[in-house]
Amino acid sequence: MPRLLLTGLLLLFLQPAAAQPDRRPMTTDDGLDMVLINDAVLSPDGSLVLFERSTLNWAKNKRDETIYAVPATGGEPYPFLGQDGGSDLRFSPDGAYLAFKRTVDKKAQLFVMRTAGGEARQLTKHRASVGPYRWSPDGTTIYFVSDDPRPEKEQKEYENGADAIVVDEGPNGQTAGRWRNLWSVAVELAEEPKTPTRLTKEAFRIGEFDVAPDGRRIVFTARTENRRNQANRSEIYLLTLADTTHVRLTDNEAPESDLRWAPDGRRFAYSAPDSARWELRQDKLWIMDPDTRARRMVSGAFEGTIYGYEWTPDGTAILFTGLQRTNSNLYRLSLADGTVTRLTDVTGTLRAHAFSRDRSRMVYTYQTLSTPPDLYTSPVDRFEPTRLTTANPTVTDSLLLAEGQVIRWTSYDGLEIEGLLMLPPGYEAGTRVPLLLHIHGGPAGVFTNSFRPQYQVWAGLGYAQLMPNVRGSSGYSDDLLRGNMYDIGDGDYEDLMSGVDYVIEQGYVDPERMGVRGWSYGGILGGRTITRTDRFKAASLGAGVYDWTSEYGPGFNHDVRLWYIGGTPWDNPDAWRDRSTLTHVKQIDTPVLLLHGMSDPVDTEPQSMMLFAALKDLGKPVRYIRFPREPHGFREPRHQRTRDVEEIRWMQRYVLGQDWTPWERKAEPAKDRDDASTDEPDATSTN
Repeated sequence: MPRLLLTGLLLLFLQPAAAQPDRRPMTTDDGLDMVLINDAVLSPDGSLVLFERSTLNWAKNKRDETIYAVPATGGEPYPFLGQDGGSDLRFSPDGAYLAFKRTVDKKAQLFVMRTAGGEARQLTKHRASVGPYRWSPDGTTIYFVSDDPRPEKEQKEYENGADAIVVDEGPNGQTAGRWRNLWSVAVELAEEPKTPTRLTKEAFRIGEFDVAPDGRRIVFTARTENRRNQANRSEIYLLTLADTTHVRLTDNEAPESDLRWAPDGRRFAYSAPDSARWELRQDKLWIMDPDTRARRMVSGAFEGTIYGYEWTPDGTAILFTGLQRTNSNLYRLSLADGTVTRLTDVTGTLRAHAFSRDRSRMVYTYQTLSTPPDLYTSPVDRFEPTRLTTANPTVTDSLLLAEGQVIRWTSYDGLEIEGLLMLPPGYEAGTRVPLLLHIHGGPAGVFTNSFRPQYQVWAGLGYAQLMPNVRGSSGYSDDLLRGNMYDIGDGDYEDLMSGVDYVIEQGYVDPERMGVRGWSYGGILGGRTITRTDRFKAASLGAGVYDWTSEYGPGFNHDVRLWYIGGTPWDNPDAWRDRSTLTHVKQIDTPVLLLHGMSDPVDTEPQSMMLFAALKDLGKPVRYIRFPREPHGFREPRHQRTRDVEEIRWMQRYVLGQDWTPWERKAEPAKDRDDASTDEPDATSTN
């Protein structure tokens, strides 16, 4: 009999609800109202942190973003940029200046200002939006990627309706595209914007780049076509700035990314799953000598997912955030022998956002299942956290939150599966409660020890929640990641159900009151699940694919073709049909709620319409809610609220047999100006 395993400092439950009389369960509106902390940067000397503070603007159905500053040693955060805001902040190498982007006439342009305070100056007035950008090492130039602007006559014709798209030709994919090249602009705080200089003039779709420490070369990735399922066609190139000549460094079928020059300028690092092909493996770190093109993989000793990295100043090691199982920490990779040292040992999710120039200090976010994310700084060589923000005091001080535990069980074939289990606040041992089975996206997604408002809402409604990291999940071994190759909807389904059986055996769950939900791959596997079992009283399926053959052209399906089903609908038709929910729709007896964004380019919206029509024609309980304008991940707050409230309503009706009435959203209070903007021209002094 498998036994329950607890990990690290993850405690089981909060005190019973009776011991916390002033607290109440979390609502959907509490989650929407949360302040979000994003895009933190650290000044090169490690003294100042800038970050984006995002607050809900319900009246305008959007979120407002304001840039705040706070000393790295702690203190009260204060608004830094004016009401026009900014994004994609980058300090100059010496920290004296700050660059960022603002939208001007519907195009992203570069702005520069003194870090000590003052008014920002518009640096570019480019005819296309500025994309990724980098400072030169001496701080005199900014390099950036941008679409090739149309000639004026062509642009006028385009605006008048000459916008037909020839699919997969030139820079076009399924939608209109432009070639993307490298540009440069001199950094001067002049009254008028500067005219950028074009550096590459190729039929390129440039993605990422980095500037060498001596300022003489740029390494970049580029594609020469734009077909959506061929990201592995991107290759690495080297540009010599003196004469703007470039050479191609790779010629393979592997998708390279995350380029970083070493401090000595003789090597650079990058991420890729393999050196030759698009393998189903977690990305590894590689180092290449651009002169000899010799490369080697250096991160083989780390088993997990690498999220971001930086070189140490002496070039002997790399610092990175790594996910192992459900927790993320900071690690150091020695390049001399490949050994990996864990520098922090937290139970939860630590994500390093930036480091000081000497890599002695970092700014990071930290969160757990029951702790919303906030910003901290710490020395790198010893973990001594300084908290910089308390973004959501109401959540932690006034709401009744559930904690969780890590559990493990044995699946049908002996494979150990790990997952997270959350029980309602005040849960009493031996009580059987309703279960909500969550299925993560991906397939190479993962449930981590991080804060999800929706899960706290479900906990407050009395549900136990199981979040299994089934075979195919990231953050574990490559073997587990590859565990559902050519097996999607079979072994991963068994992992789900063996986990459900386990929590029932342990006495947590009422097997007669269970629901299942998922988004993207979670919707796909959820659909497959309810064709194979009627144990769930309700299902909520979001942004899924239910007929693989009809999704072959419109959707994002390279992973299905290469790994999860294999082949194509014409050379492997039986598998493509058998692994489609629509093929087995007559076996569905579970009431189904379908949710989909009408502008979803990943899993196309007609997929949900097909499943809805089939269930409707069969007389099965089904409801479908379509969301105009929404892509794969919803952006509009009112749509997010409708999605979450209707999902709760569906589960309450069919799992608990309740006619549930949603919370009434309170009228918006007068907005605190400091929460949204400041009347200062741009920045206050940092003194």
